[in-house]
Amino acid sequence: MKNLSRVLIVVGVVAITCALWGGGAALASGGEKQLARAHRAVRQGEFEAAEKLYRELIAKDPQDLQARLGLSFALLKQRKLQDAFDAAARVIAVDPTLPRAHALLGAALLAGGDFALSVEEFKTALSFNGDEALAIAGLAMIDFHENRPSLALAGLRRAMHIDPNEPDYLFNFAKAAARSERYREAADAYEVFLRIAPKTDADRRAYIRGLIDFLRYLGTQRQLYDANGAARVQIPFEIVNNRPVINIRINHSKETLRFVIDTGSGMCVVSEEAAKRIGLRSVARGGTARAVGGGGRFDIVYGFLSSLHMGEARVENVPIYIRHFHSTQEQIDGYVGLSILAKYLATMDYGTRTLFIDRDARLAVPSIEPLSTTAQPAPANAIELPIRSTANGIWCGVVKLAGVEKPQHFIIDTGATITVVSEALSKRETLERFVQKRRLKVYGAAGVAEDVPLLLLPRVAVGPYAYQNLSAAVLDMEAINETSGFEQSGILGGNILRFFR
Repeated sequence: MKNLSRVLIVVGVVAITCALWGGGAALASGGEKQLARAHRAVRQGEFEAAEKLYRELIAKDPQDLQARLGLSFALLKQRKLQDAFDAAARVIAVDPTLPRAHALLGAALLAGGDFALSVEEFKTALSFNGDEALAIAGLAMIDFHENRPSLALAGLRRAMHIDPNEPDYLFNFAKAAARSERYREAADAYEVFLRIAPKTDADRRAYIRGLIDFLRYLGTQRQLYDANGAARVQIPFEIVNNRPVINIRINHSKETLRFVIDTGSGMCVVSEEAAKRIGLRSVARGGTARAVGGGGRFDIVYGFLSSLHMGEARVENVPIYIRHFHSTQEQIDGYVGLSILAKYLATMDYGTRTLFIDRDARLAVPSIEPLSTTAQPAPANAIELPIRSTANGIWCGVVKLAGVEKPQHFIIDTGATITVVSEALSKRETLERFVQKRRLKVYGAAGVAEDVPLLLLPRVAVGPYAYQNLSAAVLDMEAINETSGFEQSGILGGNILRFFR
């Protein structure tokens, strides 16, 4: 009797299970179709539609981990970083061994500027699956931002091999190739990107088409940024509205132009007015670039200088931007960007108002070794500030603000007259409590921002140095963060940099 009961119970359970399985199969079939539609929407660049489909799947089955992973990726594509992080974290809470979840968590952390934790997540993902492309690409981008472009190229090339249909890997590979001055390879990668990337972002595609034309042009030129002339030069500068301004000459012209030394620009920039005056023409154009001010964008026009003279120093074959300058209050003809300064060991002494550039000393500086355990000692009384580069090649450093728990990345911009705090950081950390009655009019590369709030920050720390009661404008930096690679929460401008050497 006991045996019979046991048999009846077993049979009953099997029958019930079969009944449930039959119904679940129908649900699974419908869910799989919707999951496939969501994945397809991501590939087509319809990220909002994909997000909606994934959320519907999760509402039907909260344990659908594939839907949660897809949701995290769709949110990441839209730069909804906190939501992307949360979606991936929920998956890890259920199954901590899923490599894709850790890779998504790492990608969200990196985009938010948390390099240390993102490395941990990427490495955890690879410990479960050595071919997790998103984790490989993430570590490669850390190499890219920390100025190890050759390692970045190797990692991105591997990620592209594993997942050849992900356009972001190609896009980032092209950027790394261009930074390594491999312009033809960069143009080829952008060409492939246009073939596989969604057609939804017309502006980005126009930008890339113009960039391809420019890269093809550069690929036909002799060595770019070829530093010649005197190896060591002292160049006096004047400070105009907290910005260092030097006299330069271009294309062997005798006319002197006034250029701002601008660490907030990767390339050199010449104003439209100055370009017309000296007969400088564009060599390519297309799309818009993101910047502060106005609508957050400006039309991209590329030019090329045969030479740029700073005192007795000369740099030949210099790619440039040509753009409209919105401010007419100062006679500024252009900006000397990091692409020129990087050819020298450059020291800008605000105290003596002198720019020192030394080509030979730059060649003696040891290359970056990511595995090195030794560091070069800093000069006495010097402040060492680790520098990272945005995806556009602009320097940024870590800054600490009073009342803000986590350190923040700020662009180091000698071309900015005043320090800036992003609207996002101001709202997130309730910095509005430091707002002043005075309002500003700010001229940026993309236009003019009116009625800008002004904060009086009680304390701003740069390395071991702290500055009290620093004025800072509050600006929308989302346009910059769309293409920076990781979040920039502000800009260190001339009102603090002028206290440094």
